[in-house]
Amino acid sequence: MPIISPDSGYLTVLNVFRADSPQKQQQLLGEMRKIVDNAAYEGWISSTVHSGQDKIGTANFIQWRRSDDLERRYESDEFRHQIPLFAELTTSIRLLQTEVVYTRQAADPGANTEISPTRDDYTVIEIHNTQPENLDALVKELGPARDWLSDVPGYRSHSVLRGKALRGKFAQPMEGAFVVCYSQWDGKQAFDAYRTLPEAEQSEQRRAGQARIDELSTNVEWNTYRVAHTRSAG
Repeated sequence: MPIISPDSGYLTVLNVFRADSPQKQQQLLGEMRKIVDNAAYEGWISSTVHSGQDKIGTANFIQWRRSDDLERRYESDEFRHQIPLFAELTTSIRLLQTEVVYTRQAADPGANTEISPTRDDYTVIEIHNTQPENLDALVKELGPARDWLSDVPGYRSHSVLRGKALRGKFAQPMEGAFVVCYSQWDGKQAFDAYRTLPEAEQSEQRRAGQARIDELSTNVEWNTYRVAHTRSAG
């Protein structure tokens, strides 16, 4: 079972795909599962495939030992042959290189976070774009400053991943910097209740924090997911 931990030192790659039909989403999941089940790349640690819920698409949470291992994967003939198929099935592809800098669990704030289809987590992945000079402040607001989430019904965990400088031919260029927030919830009902809570009913700490996040973020993209498949090296 893959673990999200700031102490691992892994390079974490989030491959986020959008599609325009449920059929293509299922095809994507099938192709991603084939790749994960046959993975035997040097430095590869784990891959966890996610199936989009609110919006059509998929995400793959991949852990690598270091950047050099990922670059060898990008330069392989196998990877080059897979690109046209994924381009055909998707409307957008984002290959995001990150490092885990923070994680917190409601039940045990000091514990690391597990991701697996054997769990029933309702997962949310948010991608916040920002200016480079605001990156550290945004990491803080999305991570330690939101410890109040532990009191929200249905909240299980959230992890913050800082975007890294791009490496490799197929790394996707992005304007400015970015931060990813990966959170787990009891279910759709719990997350929707949190997301749609009227501002007047929110705590002062939440309102102030959200205002600061809005100020620091130049763009936000998000989707909800269920973990569909995972496999680890060894």
